[in-house]
Amino acid sequence: MLARQVRLYNRCPPVGYFSGASNAFFGTALSSFAAMKFTSPIACKRATEHMKELEPDVVFSTHWATNYYAEHLERKPLTVVYCPDARLYKLFEYRSDLCLISMPYGYETALRKKRYNEDNLKLVPFLIRNEAFGVPLDKKQARRDLGLPEDNFTVVLAEGGYGIGKMGKICELLAKERLPLTVIPVCGTNEKLFAKMSSLGCTEEVTLRPYAFTEKILELEAASDVFCGKSGNILAEATFFGCLSVVTHFANFIERYIADHYINTVGCAIKEFSPKRVVELIKKFASDDSALEPYRKAAMDYHEHFGSERAADVLWERIVRSFPELGE
Repeated sequence: MLARQVRLYNRCPPVGYFSGASNAFFGTALSSFAAMKFTSPIACKRATEHMKELEPDVVFSTHWATNYYAEHLERKPLTVVYCPDARLYKLFEYRSDLCLISMPYGYETALRKKRYNEDNLKLVPFLIRNEAFGVPLDKKQARRDLGLPEDNFTVVLAEGGYGIGKMGKICELLAKERLPLTVIPVCGTNEKLFAKMSSLGCTEEVTLRPYAFTEKILELEAASDVFCGKSGNILAEATFFGCLSVVTHFANFIERYIADHYINTVGCAIKEFSPKRVVELIKKFASDDSALEPYRKAAMDYHEHFGSERAADVLWERIVRSFPELGE
C-alpha cells in the first residue's frame, strides 16, 4: 500500500497534496486510524502480531507505521520515533514517548504544539547511513573508484526508487551536448526507463552511465558535481558529499518542505522544474566551475549536521530513565 501511494503521488502530485491536506484536516489520530484500519488492515494486523512476538522493551522507529504498531501492543514498549523529514508529518505526530527530528524549523514548529516540549522532542543531526563516512569526499578519487572519467563535470540523476519523473527528458537533452559531461541516471526499479537510458545515443563528449536499482548510490553522489532529481531525503546525501542539488519535482508537502530546507536554510539547492532550464543550469556550471563554489561551500559547511552519535546518546538517556537498572 505504501509503495503504491508513493508511485501514485509521483505520477500525480495533486493526489499527494490532497492526501497531506486531508491528514492535516482530520488530525493525527483519525488519519492514522484510517490509514491502518481501512487502507491496509491485513498488514496492520500482521505487523502488530509480529511486533508482539518480538516482545520488545524499546522500539526505535524511522517510520510512522512501525511506531503505530508498537503503540498498540498490550504490553507497550518504550517508543522512540525519528522523523527524517523537514517537518513532522501528521502521521509522525502519532503518540510516542520521544520524538527526534533533524531540521531546525520543523523542531521549532513542533514545539509550538501542546503535545511537544523540550523533554519529548529532541533536535539531532540527520541520521545519514554510517557507510557515508567511509566514502571518499575527494571527487576524483570517487570517480576513479567507479571507473568514471576523472575530469568530466559529473551529474547524477535520481527520482526515488521508482524512477518516476523528469530524468529521462533531462538525459535526452544532456546527451546531445558538446561538453565533457558524465551523466548518470539512476533508474531504480523502473526497468523501462533503464532500458531506454541504456540505448540512448550521445555525443562523443558525453559519457552516459545508466544504473538500475543500485547499492552504490552513495559512491555515485560522492563522485558527482550536481545531483538532479525529485525532492526527498536523497538531498541530504547529496549535501553530505558537497553537491549542488537541482530539485526538479515535488510530489507532496513533505517533499516541498524538504526542498525548502536545502534551498533556503542550507543554501545548497536550486528549484527548477523545466528540463530545458535544468540543462542550461548544468551547462552554466560545467562551463564555469566558480559559479558552483558557493553551493559546494554551503553544502560542506552543513557537514557537521550529519551523524548518529547524538541520537544514540539521546536514545540511551531516555532508555536509562525508563530502565534505571541499566545505568547502575
